[in-house]
Amino acid sequence: KNYTGKNGYPITVDTSVEELSSSDFDAVVVPGGWAPDIIRRNQTALDLVASMNAAGKIVASICHGGWVLASAKMLAGRQCTSFSAIKDDMIHAGAKWVDQEVVVDRNLITSRKPDDLPAFCRAILEAAKT
Repeated sequence: KNYTGKNGYPITVDTSVEELSSSDFDAVVVPGGWAPDIIRRNQTALDLVASMNAAGKIVASICHGGWVLASAKMLAGRQCTSFSAIKDDMIHAGAKWVDQEVVVDRNLITSRKPDDLPAFCRAILEAAKT
């Protein structure tokens, strides 16, 4: 299936989330923007993210991606960050929210906004080395 991003970039998807298994991956990166508002309504996607987290695999999210983490019920007691507009959602989900460009809490890596992408990517790559 073909999609077009908000900036006009095309993407072709050849696998559905229903075909994925957390055992096939070492990490999952939840995107920012408005896509997380759709992803968080897909129970299969939430189960995949929660399974990755339960297995101690890298779960990374940036910007509004925190909505998916909240809906996957994996933020209780975890230190994290997100886009400031969803700070209250994160806190209500039990997170210890901080305003930093990137936060690493064990296998959970979170970041705030596109300006933080360099630090976010470095943190993911560093975690993937271990």
